[in-house]
Amino acid sequence: MKINKELKKYIEDNIFPSYKKNDEGHNLDHIEYVIERSFKFANNISTINLDMVYVIASYHDIGYYIDAKNHEKISSEMLLADDNLKKFFTEEEIITMAEAVYDHRASMDGEPRSIYGKIVSSADRETRVDVQLQRMYKYRLTHYPDKSLDWIIEDTRLYIINKFGKKGYATEKIYFEDLDYKKFLKELSKITENKDEFKIRFIKANNLE
Repeated sequence: MKINKELKKYIEDNIFPSYKKNDEGHNLDHIEYVIERSFKFANNISTINLDMVYVIASYHDIGYYIDAKNHEKISSEMLLADDNLKKFFTEEEIITMAEAVYDHRASMDGEPRSIYGKIVSSADRETRVDVQLQRMYKYRLTHYPDKSLDWIIEDTRLYIINKFGKKGYATEKIYFEDLDYKKFLKELSKITENKDEFKIRFIKANNLE
């Protein structure tokens, strides 16, 4: 990818380290994954600015450690407040990037305001089943430490059905052809149908044998 080298170094040296403050589901590994998927979608659009795509993906979860429930708003504000970005972008481009960060959550009402928001929103969707199960397990361990493993597994299964099932909000607003995500949804649908099979997969994915 032909990203401005000075911009890339700035992001790697000054933005990426902040992701150590986030939980494992929103750490630097996740950011690099979203960057890669963002470029995959952006490469099909001749007029797209890849530097902007890179910055949006790099910033989209930066405020998660501050307030997970409103992290899209905080991350957007942090991007807007970064005066160093003025070396690389116009004011209009910075506003567009901030809006894209704000618009990236799949659960938001309406659609992202620009193609950039649609790119990062699409790229932010996990396509690896075991990684999704690991993220959900760690989240529940943190927020529900007193719950039993059986409760965590069944709560995860029901959450997946609600979010990724036929009427789930994560199955809508798909803005690009994404075969990996379609395969992911199909596999999730299959494993959640049977409680016992789901439990086996969940335990294996999280090395709980």
